[in-house]
Amino acid sequence: MSAAESPTRTVPPTVKGLSLVSLFNDFASEMVYPLLPAFVTGPLGGGAVILGLLDGAADLTSAALKLWSGRLADRPGWRKPLILLGYATAILVRPLIAVAGAAWQVVGFRVVDRVGKGLRTPPRDALIAAVSPPEARGRAFGFHRAADHFGAVVGSLAAWYLLTRGAEVRSVIGWSVVPGLLAFVLLAAVLRGAPPLGAVTEPTGSARPADATGRVFWAPVLALTALTLFRLPEALLLLRLQEQGVAVASVPLVWAGLHVVRSASSYPGGWLSDRLGPRLTVADGGVVFALVAAALAGALGVTGAIVVFLILGLVAGLTEGAERALVARLAPVRTGRGFGLYHALTGVAALPAGLAFGALYQELGPRQALLASAFGVAAAVVAWLAITATRNQGEIG
Repeated sequence: MSAAESPTRTVPPTVKGLSLVSLFNDFASEMVYPLLPAFVTGPLGGGAVILGLLDGAADLTSAALKLWSGRLADRPGWRKPLILLGYATAILVRPLIAVAGAAWQVVGFRVVDRVGKGLRTPPRDALIAAVSPPEARGRAFGFHRAADHFGAVVGSLAAWYLLTRGAEVRSVIGWSVVPGLLAFVLLAAVLRGAPPLGAVTEPTGSARPADATGRVFWAPVLALTALTLFRLPEALLLLRLQEQGVAVASVPLVWAGLHVVRSASSYPGGWLSDRLGPRLTVADGGVVFALVAAALAGALGVTGAIVVFLILGLVAGLTEGAERALVARLAPVRTGRGFGLYHALTGVAALPAGLAFGALYQELGPRQALLASAFGVAAAVVAWLAITATRNQGEIG
């Protein structure tokens, strides 16, 4: 990667600011999330089905709001307020998980937390696409995802440190309010200096690009949704680590390691997407997930399970920036709507996936659930390659 392609030269200031906001927000979020499987199945008495519902219901709620907020994000004056409200909702509600007295209450708080994500994600991604050069959007989104995942590293390490010092799980969750408030203060400053909708525009007149429509838009987006549908929820993957012998107090540390890999691979993954196109980059990510799920189906022991779990981080690095760059390319005019549809569909797929794999995990065992996920994702990769091979390569890459 040449100096001309370094993040300091290719990533706009607004993207860097939003990346720092995401870093602190994920710091807060990941002090909480890796503790939820042990919290729900331990003192609250929940099971694998509740864990599947935890991810699925939260993602479904977020998906529904993303569809709405994505459309609003294309209206003048709406983008920045939606981003602010979305972050504020999550920051205020997330620490309340600490006071939950039953598993269903954790699900409820997690759903409200994801309301914030649903409000902020499409307008934020549309803003990143608007201020980034089209030929460098993979790197811009990759840089943002790298910062987001680095925040997860810091948050997971903070949770691990507090637990090893004798703090209770509820106390750790409550302390997540501190980095959350820092994220909000930073966000207000970043949005104050960000260009308004219309200040960064595509060419006008006959040179103005048009949104992809019909099968050119829907076929690749639905194929991406299928890749999400067959992925085993991360809450169940964390539960599998515990079953392989990883101590509960060590789970945040392993989760931090996963995000180290995600953070380190996100910008290179975005660079790869800018060079090879999203088609092959997304396919590579799907193959990695299938191999990881198949490996975790076996008895690996503590060390083997941790190593395989860390490899899972490459999936996000390869797919997240590439998928977002693809959506921005397919919807250059109504970008908020494009991101709203993409996030909504992939989020909706998470609920049946969470419930189905949670039930399969609980009734037939982890091996069957993991192998089913591996084969399903592998089939979805084949479908993705077949569908995108017939699309305009200028759109899909």
